[in-house]
Amino acid sequence: MTQPTLRTGPATSTDAAAPTDDTSGGGPVVPRRKTNLALLGGSMATDGGEGSIMTTLFPVIQASLGLATSALGILAATGRIVGAVAGPAWVLVARKTGRKGALALATGFWGLWGVAAGFSQNFTQLLVLYAIMAMGPVAAHTFVPAVIGDSFEEKRRGRVVGWVYGGVTATSSLLAPLIGQLANIENGWRYGFFAFGAVNVLFGVLILAFYKDPGVGSGEAQLREFDQKARDAEQTVTWDKVKSLLKIPSFVVLLGSRLLSSHLLLASFGVVLLVQEYGFDTAVAATVMAPFGFGYLAGTFLGGILSDALHKVSPNYGRVAFLQAAQLAYAVIAFFATQFAYGGIAPYLVLFALVGAAMGVNPGVNRPLVMSVTPPELRPAAFAIFVSIAESVGFAIYTLTAGFLAEAIGMRATMLWLVVGIMTLNAVYLTLLYKPFRRDRDALGRELERRHERLAASSGS
Repeated sequence: MTQPTLRTGPATSTDAAAPTDDTSGGGPVVPRRKTNLALLGGSMATDGGEGSIMTTLFPVIQASLGLATSALGILAATGRIVGAVAGPAWVLVARKTGRKGALALATGFWGLWGVAAGFSQNFTQLLVLYAIMAMGPVAAHTFVPAVIGDSFEEKRRGRVVGWVYGGVTATSSLLAPLIGQLANIENGWRYGFFAFGAVNVLFGVLILAFYKDPGVGSGEAQLREFDQKARDAEQTVTWDKVKSLLKIPSFVVLLGSRLLSSHLLLASFGVVLLVQEYGFDTAVAATVMAPFGFGYLAGTFLGGILSDALHKVSPNYGRVAFLQAAQLAYAVIAFFATQFAYGGIAPYLVLFALVGAAMGVNPGVNRPLVMSVTPPELRPAAFAIFVSIAESVGFAIYTLTAGFLAEAIGMRATMLWLVVGIMTLNAVYLTLLYKPFRRDRDALGRELERRHERLAASSGS
């Protein structure tokens, strides 16, 4: 039976630019790729600011609406569960509008839900509006890695991912202390939602005006010399192809690792931990998020560079080993950051910076690993599964468990079991990736070469 064909988005002159020659003589490059990433990075930073309102200001939201500690876990878990559905949904939206339209909609229109969340008068209203609001940021996490893969060659993807994700988190974390000061203003958390929602609307307009999609496959050396229409003929997406992602052993192992990635718990509950376990007030505790962001920034920048360097030394094993080491390093540092009282905020500032650095390494390693074993046309679907589903489901389980477990055994013990313990298990689990990764990467290379030969033959070149 003929399989239904899914388009990755209209390949028009405004939504799928063909590569052009680099004036520096460095070969064909994708036009306006830096502008694209600046726009997408800015919108992601704004989304991060919206999310940090909930985590940073939860103690005052809790007091304002009369919530239990478990409410934070419920809110975070609900946002992630919604995200698991939203990722694939945005891929379907992009079939009709192209990635540009989907990104503009998810950023601009969805900013209005952030504004609405600021008007919440009880937990039910906040939960519903926060859940809807959480659908928007998922689009960027689904499409941005694919856009990077379509804009840059494999050897540079680690550092580019590092710059984008590092810049996003650094900006969000720089805003965190300012957001923390809203705790000293009556209804300050509401003003935070209003402001970030409005900025999201602005970024939606900017994406419509200035973003130009690179076109699927533009980052592959075997395909970039051909125009988008010709590439699309080789890059049709069917349901069978999407399902075939789960037949790639390396991708399946990476999905398992994503399910075992509990490090986001510390970013979500870190301020609450310092308030409840170590006696800091909210404004002081919130200051740890700034060094956390700087650490994350350093981790993504340096991690992306090291990721590319290790890929050059060993294309088949370098990034795998680096990812495994990063999980173990995170577990060790998180142990010292969560299990001891140091008498002042200064040691926590240092430890949260180191935790951020260990966490920041991940995007510059795991995103390129996924790109290395998945065809370009399937990468949006791959990242929808990898981030929207696997990460969201895992994080929803962890946050929901953490909220209730903290009330039973305390936040410190919760961090020990759910963060330190699970991240150590994750590091051990990644040993399974070494064997299949080389085989899957070579298989993708052969497939791209076959496509090159077919395109060259059909074009008469």
